[in-house]
Amino acid sequence: MMAKDLVCEMDVDEKTAKYKTTYKGKTYYFCAPGCQKTFKANPEKYIGGSSGHKDHGCC
Repeated sequence: MMAKDLVCEMDVDEKTAKYKTTYKGKTYYFCAPGCQKTFKANPEKYIGGSSGHKDHGCC
């Protein structure tokens, strides 16, 4: 099953994702450690709104 990296909006395979975190009981998947770190710094920004690809060190 594919998940959406909320930081850069890339598709990530949940079964093979190396970077993931749980927030408020839900698991979020990331394409790279930079996206995971960015999400962890401000998860509400990505859960509640649109993001777009930012300069955060991934991809």
